Amino acid sequence: MRKNQIDIITMGCSKNLVDSEILMQQFEANGYHCVHDSKHPDGEIAVINTCGFIESAKEESIHTILEFVQAKTEGRLNKLFVMGCLSQRYKNELEKEIPEVDKFYGKFNYKQLLYDLGKADIVACNGNRHLTTPRHYAYLKIAEGCDRHCAYCAIPIITGKHVSRRKEDILQEVRDLVAKGVKEFQVIAQELTYYGVDLDGQRHIADLIRDIADIKGVKWIRLHYAYPNQFPLELLDVMREKPNVCNYLDIALQHISNPMLKAMQRHVTKEETMALIQQIREKVPGIYLRTTLMVGFPGETEADFNELVDFVKWAKFERMGAFAYSEEEGTYSAQHYQDNVPEAVKQRRLDALMAVQQEISSEIQAQSIGKIMPVIIDRKEGDYYIGRTQYSSPEVDPEVLIAAEKPLRVGSFYAVEITDSEAFDWFGRVVK
Repeated sequence: MRKNQIDIITMGCSKNLVDSEILMQQFEANGYHCVHDSKHPDGEIAVINTCGFIESAKEESIHTILEFVQAKTEGRLNKLFVMGCLSQRYKNELEKEIPEVDKFYGKFNYKQLLYDLGKADIVACNGNRHLTTPRHYAYLKIAEGCDRHCAYCAIPIITGKHVSRRKEDILQEVRDLVAKGVKEFQVIAQELTYYGVDLDGQRHIADLIRDIADIKGVKWIRLHYAYPNQFPLELLDVMREKPNVCNYLDIALQHISNPMLKAMQRHVTKEETMALIQQIREKVPGIYLRTTLMVGFPGETEADFNELVDFVKWAKFERMGAFAYSEEEGTYSAQHYQDNVPEAVKQRRLDALMAVQQEISSEIQAQSIGKIMPVIIDRKEGDYYIGRTQYSSPEVDPEVLIAAEKPLRVGSFYAVEITDSEAFDWFGRVVK
């Protein structure tokens, strides 16, 4: 057990990761040494930042908490604290069920932990983070919460209404991170395209991205978690005009059948969705679209599912993920619908949908063979350097594997010719 060491374990999404990074900066300013997501945690204090989005994420968070409870029981840990989404939503129940945890915090009051340890909130640290990502890229959270109330989603219950950060604060954070060597920014929010509506009723995401793109030293900006309803088309103009805004957009669509979209309370139709995809592709030629789709929502028929498959074949998403519906207590669907699609059917549909996407991905990946693209190097693994093009977000998208025949610098850009491809990866060689 290492004295004055705090192990931080982050579950769930990149928005949680940003919270962990903010807390780590405060801990270190207070004299602690922080280790993030260690495979062999050995600090005297542990902080688990939980996820509570879907059932599997809740189970993983609980399992992790219990592992650290065991370490505390065996004397390998002095104090255990829990924060994040699961704790925000189920604090009272968790306190009763797992009393070995020293204290539970929610998603927004975690800085109270500093005071409970006899430390202070160091004002000079506000706006700063201890990056856990490679130093050349960072996640940039521009808002919290969500004003959408999709029938299946517990996020608004956990995080509350959408709250945009002040643009001046965001731009200053970007400048500070650039000064520390960050070149690439993954811009994130529960709903990116809603940015600014809570401030003055207007969507200001296009202006924000334009201003970030104008900051010297920002090489790549990648946009995550847009929403199709009332999509601000002016954002596409910024993507087309600014060379450092990647031709990449993460826009979760969930489904395409009108009965399903209505039941999900998505406030968009099949026809509107397809028209939007066409507009996006016309306004930003060569864009890579990432989406997330859901199968097995209550009432989904084989006809609904087949319509979804046909849509995926039509849209040819460059990047796509899918998951099976799981009922979340407190949501509209849990209160008003019966979870009536058998688990075996959900799994069959999920497997079938991803098999279709794998074929599409293989075709799209192969189209880049022979092309020369800028690639940023993330790391070295064994005999390969691993990098990404502008069309790939860290950890979730295809990477470029480059044989380590000569040394490359992590965090640097290289012109790479794509020499071969698989469904979810490229192979390449540096040409200059």
